[in-house]
Amino acid sequence: QVQLVESGGGLVQAGGSLRLSCAASGFTFSSYDMGWFRQAPGKEREFIAAISWIVRTTSYADSVKGRFTISRDNAKNTVYLQMNSLKPEDTAVYYCAARFRGRLDNLNTGYNYWGPGTQVTVSS
Repeated sequence: QVQLVESGGGLVQAGGSLRLSCAASGFTFSSYDMGWFRQAPGKEREFIAAISWIVRTTSYADSVKGRFTISRDNAKNTVYLQMNSLKPEDTAVYYCAARFRGRLDNLNTGYNYWGPGTQVTVSS
């Protein structure tokens, strides 16, 4: 069965960095677009970043553009989220998500497989 497992979350000071990983199994990883989302307490889940299955097209939310970088390693069935210059407002549970290859102009939606999430807390 499809399984996504995030890791790498934790507590970091403002201005610091973290790298999240998401290990995928149970599907043909190289044929799926992969995304990262987050949900802060009392807020709706929001799109953060995504990378396409082919051409490696990426998409970012404005709030993280220039600070976060998404990448993937198809040989390891893993997608990463490098987070730099972290801010207290980045505090949230971060979720990895997958969707079967879709349009490159809407990488922020349409995901149907989700991981359980990993907590990221940024202290001021």
